[in-house]
Amino acid sequence: MFRTLRLDPVLIQAVIAGALSFAHLHDLAAAAGQDGWKAWAYPVSVDLLLVAAWRRMRKDGGNREAWLWFAIALVASLGANVATAGLLDMTDVPDWLRILVAGWPALAFLGGTLLAHAPTPEPEPAAEPDLEPAAPDLAVERVPDPPPELPPAEPASQESPSTPEVTPEPVTPAPAASVPPALLDHARKIADAHHAQTGAPIDTATLRARLGIPAPLADSIALQLA
Repeated sequence: MFRTLRLDPVLIQAVIAGALSFAHLHDLAAAAGQDGWKAWAYPVSVDLLLVAAWRRMRKDGGNREAWLWFAIALVASLGANVATAGLLDMTDVPDWLRILVAGWPALAFLGGTLLAHAPTPEPEPAAEPDLEPAAPDLAVERVPDPPPELPPAEPASQESPSTPEVTPEPVTPAPAASVPPALLDHARKIADAHHAQTGAPIDTATLRARLGIPAPLADSIALQLA
């Protein structure tokens, strides 16, 4: 099976930008007096320093040296791109630029060596699992103390003391309430009428209801009518 080749626009853009930056560095090095193969080695040196610094930054984002050398290589690349854009007379390069171009190999070698031999931060060791089983929670139950033993009870004496006999006092009936003669006559008429209607003597409750008198007085009248 043949794999379909698919072009990535981002990859194409990266190739074009890299080729242009490579050519600008070559032209600047050639204008500064570095002819032949030396002019082609300068862009390779700058790009390699960029890649080395970028890889160190990915491994250790807080490494200041990696950021420093990345900035130096980026300034060198951007400086060549700007200088060859018509701002610099390529036929008459200033002396300070010739000095920078001539000193770049030593600077790039120093940066590459420091980045290559920088100590890599060791990852923190993972916490070892606790293999010892946790001791189970033991609930301690307190056994209550046995109750104190009581001495045996003494047997009850067979001869119980004689209890004096208590003679109940006779109940004296409450004195009957005095009944007025007129009320007694009226009650007798009511009792006779009730006996004539029902054929039974009138009871105390009915007599009390008919006369509207208190219970003691009704009892007295009932006793006298009996």
